[in-house]
Amino acid sequence: MRLEVASKLNPALTEIPAASIAPARTMLDWTPECDAAGNRPTILIVDAEDINRRVLKAMLRAAPYRLLEAIRPTEALAMLEAERVDLIVIDLVLPEYSGAELCRRIKSDRRTQFVPILMLANVPGVENEIDSIAAGADEFLMKPLHPEVVRTRIKALLRNKAAVDSLEEAETILFALAQAVEARDKYTSGHCQRLAYYAVRLGRALGLLDYQLTALHRGGYLHDIGKVAVPDAVLFKQGGLNEQEWELMRAHAVRGEEICRPMKTLAPVLPIIRSHHERWDGTGYPDGLKGEQIPLLARILQIADIYDALTTARPYKPAYPRDEALTTLEEEARRGWRDLELVSLFRETVCGYGAFPDPALAASLPLASPLTLSLENMRREVSR
Repeated sequence: MRLEVASKLNPALTEIPAASIAPARTMLDWTPECDAAGNRPTILIVDAEDINRRVLKAMLRAAPYRLLEAIRPTEALAMLEAERVDLIVIDLVLPEYSGAELCRRIKSDRRTQFVPILMLANVPGVENEIDSIAAGADEFLMKPLHPEVVRTRIKALLRNKAAVDSLEEAETILFALAQAVEARDKYTSGHCQRLAYYAVRLGRALGLLDYQLTALHRGGYLHDIGKVAVPDAVLFKQGGLNEQEWELMRAHAVRGEEICRPMKTLAPVLPIIRSHHERWDGTGYPDGLKGEQIPLLARILQIADIYDALTTARPYKPAYPRDEALTTLEEEARRGWRDLELVSLFRETVCGYGAFPDPALAASLPLASPLTLSLENMRREVSR
C-alpha cells in the first residue's frame, strides 16, 4: 500500500488568546532570583578536579545559585535522575568517558534535552570546540576562565532556559484546557489518551517521522479544544441540532486552530485541529476539502476519533464491538467519507494489537510535553 509518507464555561475564557498566557515580564528583565516558585536556579558542575570545582564555585558565589557537584559522568547522570537541574557545566576531560560523550547522553534523553550545557576545556584547539558543540553543548569556554565572562554566559544560558520553561508552561495550560473540555462530558473520559494512542499507532505503521508522531499525539489531546466555545446546551443536546446550533458546533474546528495558533511549537498540530472533520468526498467542514487535499495527519486522527467514538458508550448509543466499529468505518469509507486505504491499514495494524494498552505501554508514546503528565496541576492552572 502506498500513501503519503508513508452549566457553560466562562464565556470570557474563550476570548482570551493563548498568547496572553505569557508572563508580563520580558526575558530582558530576567534575573536569577525571578523563579516564580521561589526556587533558586540549580547548576551542576561536573569536573574530576577539586580545584576546578572550587574555582567555579568562587566565581558564582555572589549569585543565588544552588550548586551541585559531580566527579564522574555516572555520578552526574544519577544526580540528573534525582534532581531538577537548570544548567550543567562540564569539563571536557572526565574519567569513564569524555565530557562530549556525557553531553551527548544528556541531550539524547527527553527529560534533559533542553537543559543548557556549558563545556569547558583546558587544551586549546578548534577541534575541541567543534566536538563539544556537535555533541549538543550550548556554549564552550577555554581555560583559564575569566570570572565575568563565566557569569555572563551562565546568566544568558539560564535566561534562555527560563524562556523555554515559560513556553512549556503556556503550552501546558492549553493541554489543561483541552482536558477540561473533555471533562465536561463524563462519556468521553479517557478519549484523548486513547485517540492519541490509536493515531500514533497508525502513524508508526505508515512510517511517519518523529515530529509527525508527536503532532498526532498532541492532536489527540487538542483536536477538540475549540469546543470550549460551544455552550453546554448545544454540546450535550439530546435531539437534533438546528442550523444555528450546527453553525456553533462546526465552528469549533476553526476556533481550536485560533486558540493554538500563537504557540509556534504547535504549528504541526494546526492542520489536525482544523481539518479532522473534513470528508474524503468534500462534504465535511470547515473548508470542504476533498481527497488528498485533507492533510494526512488530520485523516489519521479522524479515523482514530471515529473508531473510539464507535467503541465507547454514548448517551445516544451503546459501545460497538470492535468488528462492528471497523465494519462501520469501512462502510463510511465506501460511501466516500473516509480514506479507504487508511481505514484498511487501521484494521490491519492498530486493531491487530488488541485492546487499548495498559498505562505502562501507553507511556512509551511520544509526550506532548513532559508537564502533561501532571494533569491535576494543569487543571488547577485552568481553574485559576
